[in-house]
Amino acid sequence: MIWDTIANIPSAQLLAFLAGGLVLNFAPGQDVFFASACGIQGGTRAGILAGLGVGLGVLMHLTMATVGLGAVVAAHPEALRAIKYVGAAYLLWLAYKSWTAGPVDPSARGSVRPWNIIRRGFMSNALNPKPVLFLLAFLPQFTNAAWGPIWQQILGLGLIFAFTGTLVTMGYGIVGGLAGQVIGKRLGLVNRIAAVMFAGLAIRLVAK
Repeated sequence: MIWDTIANIPSAQLLAFLAGGLVLNFAPGQDVFFASACGIQGGTRAGILAGLGVGLGVLMHLTMATVGLGAVVAAHPEALRAIKYVGAAYLLWLAYKSWTAGPVDPSARGSVRPWNIIRRGFMSNALNPKPVLFLLAFLPQFTNAAWGPIWQQILGLGLIFAFTGTLVTMGYGIVGGLAGQVIGKRLGLVNRIAAVMFAGLAIRLVAK
């Protein structure tokens, strides 16, 4: 079983992985900014749901990395570029929708459709090719054939990383939601801030 294999990893190695993973989880990146923007725009509930959607996207990338599809994608730069541009276009569409949404009704914040927010979070992460490349580079550093099947180690460690990352991203979404309550009660300020953040993510995605 996967967790039996994870139990074979020396505790010092596992603690090093957890520490490194948490540092990376807390480092501001696309997922963090996306959940924060959703929280600012839709409230703490939207921020939490966005974090959950992002976590589901990470699970998709982890599956790809585990079965080797990530390595295939990484070997074809044209595929990575295509995914980048599709992801950037999606984020720009979200920016446009936010910018043109008009003033925010404070009573409407938090009244979001859960599936829509989760879907947005999933798409934002799934259309970013960087997570699968990161997983392929990060996870194997903490594996050893002597501890059990490598694919089980990668999958188990990846699930731990996805779990902690989802919790941290949800936390950022909550902070964004609380900030939105303070800064966004007139003139559509919340939607405008969210639009700028979405557009900035799109530029950041294609710039690297």
